[in-house]
Amino acid sequence: MQTPRIKIVDALRRDPSPDVRVKGWLRTVRASKGVAFLELHDGSCFASLQVVVPDDSPAAEVARAVTTGSAVAVEGDLVESPAKGQRVELSANKLTVLGLADTTFPLQKKRHSFEYLRTIAHLRVRSNTYGAVLRTRSTLAQGIHRFFRERGFFYVHTPIITASDCEGAGEMFRVTTLDADKPARRPDGGVDWERDFFSRETLLTVSGQLNAEALALGLSEVYTFGPTFRAENSNTTRHAAEFWMIEPEVAWADLQDNADLCEAFVKSCLTTALEECAEDLAFFDQRIDKGLIARLQRVVSAPFERITYAEAVALLEKSGRKFDFPVEHGANLQAEHERYLCEEAIGRPTFVFDYPKEIKAFYMRRNDDGRTVAAMDLLLPKIGELCGGSQREERLDELQNAIVETGAELADYEWYLDLRRFGTAPHAGFGAGFERLVMYVTGMENIRDVSAFPRTPRNCAF
Repeated sequence: MQTPRIKIVDALRRDPSPDVRVKGWLRTVRASKGVAFLELHDGSCFASLQVVVPDDSPAAEVARAVTTGSAVAVEGDLVESPAKGQRVELSANKLTVLGLADTTFPLQKKRHSFEYLRTIAHLRVRSNTYGAVLRTRSTLAQGIHRFFRERGFFYVHTPIITASDCEGAGEMFRVTTLDADKPARRPDGGVDWERDFFSRETLLTVSGQLNAEALALGLSEVYTFGPTFRAENSNTTRHAAEFWMIEPEVAWADLQDNADLCEAFVKSCLTTALEECAEDLAFFDQRIDKGLIARLQRVVSAPFERITYAEAVALLEKSGRKFDFPVEHGANLQAEHERYLCEEAIGRPTFVFDYPKEIKAFYMRRNDDGRTVAAMDLLLPKIGELCGGSQREERLDELQNAIVETGAELADYEWYLDLRRFGTAPHAGFGAGFERLVMYVTGMENIRDVSAFPRTPRNCAF
């Protein structure tokens, strides 16, 4: 009977023992007088396992012919290692090549730029950095589900294909089965959407929020965690055309309840990473973003600041700083403004509340002053905005007025208005971009480097 395979993460935790079998990819192959050294990894942890093949081993001939990047199975004895930095190593007596890598394998033992690695996204997962990013991303995703499950939330799945523009920005991808060269036309020359698959114009969603509201007004506490899409031509380090969003929606909650949940959520995510990704975070701290671990620990341990939009603008105006984007009341805060507020003016994560209604979405509850809405953004040092949310407008007449003011048709939102007609209730929620969270936790500075296969303007490779 063949010895069962064990993961490298488990092999490295074992005491010396005979008859161990591992499988993985070779990161390096070094042959010296009398012995060959193979560095083997399988993605189960950051570290590799050193495989030692003496010249008198039955595996010696294969070891001297195998190439970097090859997939192999190794059997042998796990022994104490005389080398520094590793407790055990595998003394091989059998080496089987499962997939020989061509000598042109592009991930040789040298440092590659992130720009280059993006061109080989199908292979970069085998590098130290991207293996660590994707393990951290996986752990964070599992921690998010655990956070909401422990609080009694229901995980719901909202549509990816929609006819509603939740954000009102109009930057959405169209979904159609019509002939792109010769779409069906109405007599007036416009596209005849009645001839399309859904008999109407349909789009990829920018948010699951509106549907989540409907489900919260029956289940009380729900959350979505899925892909969203923006046809926004933003070639920045923080924007992607496809990304994942975490969106809780809570009945019976107001804006302060919403902020409390958001703060607990962020701290839980960072705690999960600190406790469960220690090896990978140590790498990020050493090689990507020095001081990362200390910064995450500070965020977890201190309360978040809470200020109004008006207070934020006042802080920016008296800063004496010359920003690239002018500071003025009634304008959106830009990334440079957000980072100044939480990094310098306040020095810790900061909620900004009560934005002017003109710069926020129609569904946000209007405050009694008639000028602002019960909105919030969470700003974090180094990254700026991470989460955005609001108390939703539960009053039918106010919501109808807000929709009309955007220029949208009330008929397109009848189902959404029904939520206010039939047992309306106060409710609130927020959205958090998952990739930005991963960026913050890992210290990676480009959103293209925290998604396995990023989708950005003029790029849909792999």
